[in-house]
Amino acid sequence: MIQDDKGVLNIIGLQASINNIPILNGVNLTLKAGEIHAIMGPNGSGKSTLSKVISGHPSYQVTGGDITWEGTSILTLKPEERARLGIFLAFQYPVEIPGVSNLDFLRLAYNVRQKERKLPELDPLSFLELATQKLKLIDMDSNFLHRNVNEGFSGGEKKRNEILQMALLNTQVAILDETDSGLDIDALKSVANGIKQIKTPETTLVLITHYQRLLNYIEPTFVHIMEKGRIIQTGDMNLVTKLEKDGYNYLNVDMSISR
Repeated sequence: MIQDDKGVLNIIGLQASINNIPILNGVNLTLKAGEIHAIMGPNGSGKSTLSKVISGHPSYQVTGGDITWEGTSILTLKPEERARLGIFLAFQYPVEIPGVSNLDFLRLAYNVRQKERKLPELDPLSFLELATQKLKLIDMDSNFLHRNVNEGFSGGEKKRNEILQMALLNTQVAILDETDSGLDIDALKSVANGIKQIKTPETTLVLITHYQRLLNYIEPTFVHIMEKGRIIQTGDMNLVTKLEKDGYNYLNVDMSISR
């Protein structure tokens, strides 16, 4: 499955390191509107690093290659500038923000994104009405809006809160880093159903996961396997089924087959 280079987000020969330790060693990936990409691979293969580099995490240094948004490099853009474009990262371990209410945090983020898109911003009451509607998509109680960001939230509640952010920000490219980790069956179904309801034909999803169970609910367009900082194989759900059965040992991890 070879994709052309006319995606919304293009990753071209991307190399990156942290503390002078190379992690990504030439990642190539094209993300088009409406597609769902699953990225799998053993621990330490570079999956989470890729998500952080795309979103502009300052701890990582890009040492080669490029990331382009609609044909223009975004390597010099700060994380908040990339977020305003429409790039969203749902963290594997969402952080708590004491003293900041979820409602205030979400409204600020929403209005910044609206301003970027040259759309009207919302006052507190109008935003509360919008946020309450979105809560129904992910089976969250409205009380969560008035609590501090993620403070005292369970693992499942934190993950739902990330999806709520994605829904409100009208995200164009959403990267979900192991959103399924730590979720029980009911929470997983709720989060997956919320993601499917939120996704539009223009939304591109990147699902970073170790397990087939999330992909049983959200079937990917492409499945990519990472190993040693590169994508070494691309397929569809048949590849996921093979991994679930045989693990990664069956893969030919010769770097010469990297995309």
